[in-house]
Amino acid sequence: MVAPEIKISIKDFSIYYGENAALKNLNLDIYKNEIFTIIGPANSGKSSLLQSLNRLNDLTPSYKKEGSIFIDNEDIDNADVESLRRRVSIVFALPFPLPLSIFDNIAYGPRMHGIKSKSKLAKIVEKGLREAYLWDEVKDRLDTPAMNLSGGQQQRLCIARILAVEPEIIMFDEPTSGLDPISTARVEETLRELKERYTIILVTNNVAQAARVGDRTAFLLMGELIELNDTKRLFTMAQDKRTDDYLTGKFG
Repeated sequence: MVAPEIKISIKDFSIYYGENAALKNLNLDIYKNEIFTIIGPANSGKSSLLQSLNRLNDLTPSYKKEGSIFIDNEDIDNADVESLRRRVSIVFALPFPLPLSIFDNIAYGPRMHGIKSKSKLAKIVEKGLREAYLWDEVKDRLDTPAMNLSGGQQQRLCIARILAVEPEIIMFDEPTSGLDPISTARVEETLRELKERYTIILVTNNVAQAARVGDRTAFLLMGELIELNDTKRLFTMAQDKRTDDYLTGKFG
């Protein structure tokens, strides 16, 4: 059996906001083209970890870190931040469409990177919307305001907007927390399809969602990695009582 290719390697990594530790000595690898889910109660360091992977945390004055994060064996501290954030994109819990048309939302990033050709932009927009499984729903109204879309459609629009700049890693921070079950199912199906071309990291408070879509799952508790395993094995044969207690709803 061929060993999976490591895309991200996190070594002895700790995060502090002032004197408060958000993550403590984290060590884990994330494989290329997997859906890596991260679960745990509030204040476990899940979102802080995501925002460290593309150095968004650098914008927080009280942020300090120890240890290293490598992407394709390159220390992200040595990477150009703009290039890093293009390679490692994040979708937040609440969709934030730009106050523009559907077309211009998707074309915004490519235009910022110098693409002006209308025909090339049209191809990029269609490709992004197709990959986000939104094309068939909006192809006849690309010039209408993105704000007119439903919540689930707006979330997939935000995914398409990220795909248009061709990232390698897409991080999702509670992407379905405000969505109805049908919209949630569509976003989850999108994630399954996207992992064929991208590495996916999903933070979710919905343990059932992690069970449905995750290839491997990490359980964080108060900044510490308690357990990491194949998702099915973690959910059926947790090795740590704290993991089992969280999965069975005894706390969280």
